[in-house]
Amino acid sequence: MGTNETPPPKPTRPPNPASPPSRPWQEPERALASRAASAALPPRQGLVISKRLLWVHGGAYPLENIVRVYTFVLRPRRGEAFFRFLKRGGATIALFLFLLYVSDSSSSSYSSSDAEGFLGIARVLVLALLIYLFADMASVVFARSHYVLAIETNGRSTALVTGERDYLNQLVRSIAEAIDQPDAEFQASVGTLMVSNYGNYFFGDAVNMYGGSGNTGVAK
Repeated sequence: MGTNETPPPKPTRPPNPASPPSRPWQEPERALASRAASAALPPRQGLVISKRLLWVHGGAYPLENIVRVYTFVLRPRRGEAFFRFLKRGGATIALFLFLLYVSDSSSSSYSSSDAEGFLGIARVLVLALLIYLFADMASVVFARSHYVLAIETNGRSTALVTGERDYLNQLVRSIAEAIDQPDAEFQASVGTLMVSNYGNYFFGDAVNMYGGSGNTGVAK
């Protein structure tokens, strides 16, 4: 008489701990994480207002901290650079003449070859210093002016961008309107300033004073 026997179960391999099984919910989580990471990266180009933040070439400025937005012409301090060159160059030449006088007065104590060697080194150093001072002056005198947009905060931070005059004037109004609009968002293309030393430029407001006495200027 036949018997109904169930077949033995097939052997199964234990799961490999080195490669855990993929879970169907991991892919959406990874996609969301990558999108969140990309959204957290600050924009590196241009000027962007989003979520109450003003991004200027990767730097973030809260809109509630902005106290002033304006445009002005960033002009080099050409006259000051020229007179600074005259003062430093004159002092260098005067020092060289003093070394010549000292060398002549003490020529009896040293041999002529030692004196000539000292004067040769002094000439090279003076010439190199004069060339450096002239190059420093020329970098300011021949620099061009920049029409810039300045964004000041209630701290000591100021952001500067450059562009066309009319375009920057429109950006001033757009930023001012965005400060009072919680949901304001926009993006604009602006240029960066290639300035090595802002101390060689007139930065800030120009104040004209008429009359009075004891005017000492404005210090910032």
